[in-house]
Amino acid sequence: MKILILLIVSLTLASATIRLPQSFHAHFKQTITNPKKKVISYTGKVRFSDSMLFKWLYRTPTQKEVCSDGYELIVVDHDLEQVSNYLIDKGFDLGKILRHAKRHAPSIYIADYENRHYTIKLNAKEQLESVAYFDDLDNKVQILFWGMQYGHKNLPPKSMQCEAPRDYDRIRG
Repeated sequence: MKILILLIVSLTLASATIRLPQSFHAHFKQTITNPKKKVISYTGKVRFSDSMLFKWLYRTPTQKEVCSDGYELIVVDHDLEQVSNYLIDKGFDLGKILRHAKRHAPSIYIADYENRHYTIKLNAKEQLESVAYFDDLDNKVQILFWGMQYGHKNLPPKSMQCEAPRDYDRIRG
């Protein structure tokens, strides 16, 4: 009987997936630790909508906006007064990452996607609390979310666009 219960619990844990809302917004802290253990932290707000649209509003230590539609990345650096546009080869597709996630422990999920290993933690409300992974430069990246507000409809498209004064320098990557 104990073996049957253990098997049922194991199958339930392994098959559980993370549900991504139609939209969310939250505060975030992104900590990047390089292989030599040097750490830099960024804070700000993030918005997510329509399965692929992201807008990161960095406030410290630098002010910039990073917007993505999954195909193009726009970075508006207000400190440098420049706008950079990049085509995305392999983007941070949160929806696909979460669809690949498998429950590892209560509130902890593991996802292997695009040759990268992600650890995802949910809060008590089963909302996204953190994502951790190693980037292409072997930096450890951890993003913590708080004040998470899940939505049941897409955010207005204009609220997902980066805004930059016309006199900023423009760079195409």
